[in-house]
Amino acid sequence: MATLSPALSTKGLLNLFVVYLVWGSTYLFIRLTVQEGSGFPPFAMAASRTLCASAILFGLAVAFGQRLRLPGSQLKILIVSGILLWTGGNGLVVWAERQADSGYAALVVGTTPMWPVILESILDRKTPSVFLILFLLIGFSGLAVLVAPALRPGLPVEASATAALLAAALAWSGGSLLLQRRPPAAKPLVISAYQHFFGGLGLTAAALFTGEPWPHPSGLAWLGWTYLLVFGSLISFTSFIVAVRHLPLSVVMTYAYVNPVIAVILGRLVLGERITASTVTGMALILIGVSGVFWQRFGSGRKDRRRPGDWD
Repeated sequence: MATLSPALSTKGLLNLFVVYLVWGSTYLFIRLTVQEGSGFPPFAMAASRTLCASAILFGLAVAFGQRLRLPGSQLKILIVSGILLWTGGNGLVVWAERQADSGYAALVVGTTPMWPVILESILDRKTPSVFLILFLLIGFSGLAVLVAPALRPGLPVEASATAALLAAALAWSGGSLLLQRRPPAAKPLVISAYQHFFGGLGLTAAALFTGEPWPHPSGLAWLGWTYLLVFGSLISFTSFIVAVRHLPLSVVMTYAYVNPVIAVILGRLVLGERITASTVTGMALILIGVSGVFWQRFGSGRKDRRRPGDWD
């Protein structure tokens, strides 16, 4: 495998570039799919998309002769990571975007790279460096500036959407960290298929638990659903798995400060979403915080690499 440095592979970077481009646009298509009048309840939409993607991915894996049978210990990892990534991470974003603008959702979820720092410090019982803490404070101050208008009294819907987006960022970070530390010995296509399947089951349970009505999607909602299935699941999520396999998690997580910029621009151009002073200020501080976390954890020389021999 060609490498750009001891920790950065060309294969990983190419797949990360796909994640950059596609995931920045998925916030727009999620909003188009579940906004008022779309006819698609959020959890039902997310469940149908992920389960359909799972069936296609399993079919492709069989067609390519890839082994589907995995040890129970690896299936447990895929169950937990699939639920964290899809039921928690994606499902809560979809639920929140019933009310939240796509650009706003992307910016809140853009804090995702900061959460692994906190999770790793708890798991490893190691305090982050002073500079890392400083960048975390800058990033979270940007988050505070961004969400402050949504937390004003009398706006419970917006506040609940913000809470869901923060929970989604934490869930996605947890799933990514688990995948990084306990990598299953399977092909990316197989891993993606199982995670979509288990995540889809979790989303189906959420749809039933919340009593969502039967979907009656509009033509625009079907268009968004198709885009999310093909590009958001089949192409970019598999690319994400490959990127996590071949790059340090801190590098992979840099998608989170590229995606919000794309999402905000698309939300403005397509849906006419407002870009306020708090949006610009919050975005700037979050991007500074996230880029600082990236620089401190990778650019400064910290050895945050995948486990040798775990990922082919």
